[in-house]
Amino acid sequence: MKILDLTLTISHKIPTFPGSPKPNFIQWENLKDDSYNLELLFLSSHTGTHLDAPYHFVENGLKIHEINLTRLVREAVLIMSRKKSDKAITKSDIQKFEKKHGKIPNYSTVIFWTGWQKMLRDDSYFIKNPGLSEAAAKYLVSKKTNMVGIDSPSIDFKGSQRFPVHRLFSKNNILIVENLANLDKIKTTKFHFIVLPLKLNGATGSPVRAIAFID
Repeated sequence: MKILDLTLTISHKIPTFPGSPKPNFIQWENLKDDSYNLELLFLSSHTGTHLDAPYHFVENGLKIHEINLTRLVREAVLIMSRKKSDKAITKSDIQKFEKKHGKIPNYSTVIFWTGWQKMLRDDSYFIKNPGLSEAAAKYLVSKKTNMVGIDSPSIDFKGSQRFPVHRLFSKNNILIVENLANLDKIKTTKFHFIVLPLKLNGATGSPVRAIAFID
């Protein structure tokens, strides 16, 4: 199998969600004075490619350190659904995929490629991104979906208000991974997917290393 990295590189140059701080790597020790190099990291737990725990939007939801590893290592379903700015992935889009490729099984991890990742350095990246409609989200909830991922900065498209998809998924214990990269390099509708957050006690989210294993 080929290993494919689906993760954005975090640096001080990576675009961040409006209102979030830019990552800062602060040199704390150095070879000359301390015999080794060491840096401090200052960044939001939702920087770059990251996982949202249900606690992000639900008071009694699972926190990052409480997520069972079996939910993070799964075969994933990839749905290619190119979307332009402010456009939603619809329930119909998902059903069209199912008509062609078969029903998405319950408890699946479902990943959406929209093509939006190419806009990462564009000013519109965070303000016009595509995402899921509420009807599409409810359809995935009905399937008891394990996790939903996307190659845009938010699972909610920017035509929506107050993060309805985030809230719906969090309330139903569905994990969310955002800012995935390189999904266009996967040429099959199913692939082995690993997404590993830091085990941060009590956190709402974490940067991840997301990996695909493809034939």
